[in-house]
Amino acid sequence: MTDADRPLRPATAADAEAVARLVDDAYGHWVERIGMVPGPMTEDYADVIAKRGVMVAEYDERIVGVVVFGAADEGFAILNVAVHPSFQGKGLGRALMEHAESAALRDGFDSVYLYTHEKATENIALYARVGYVEYERRSMGDFALVFMRKPLG
Repeated sequence: MTDADRPLRPATAADAEAVARLVDDAYGHWVERIGMVPGPMTEDYADVIAKRGVMVAEYDERIVGVVVFGAADEGFAILNVAVHPSFQGKGLGRALMEHAESAALRDGFDSVYLYTHEKATENIALYARVGYVEYERRSMGDFALVFMRKPLG
């Protein structure tokens, strides 16, 4: 079984602390490059799990991947996808994103969008490789967020 084949399950309130640790592990390397703590590292995951779609992937009873998604102001959004560094590059992130894309289709959306920091160039390239197209850069003062959308169906 590859990492991409791992079954996903909905996150529960009991997962909030483990999800927060995973996000810190997955995003921590960005702090120096972007000069700030990425937004996903500041979230209250008990609240996120209560209000959003959140799916997790586990390995050896440890959460190693998470995707946060749902309807937002501009359509259906992937708000966070995080994979533990030791599991990156094995298809797990793509599997998490595909789950969110399927949820968007089930909910009647014809596209899904996401955003990332402009200095996260590897993420921008990865999203482009799986069908996301940049449609806007929004200035946030000293930096911009890059918004990307993927048509579905």
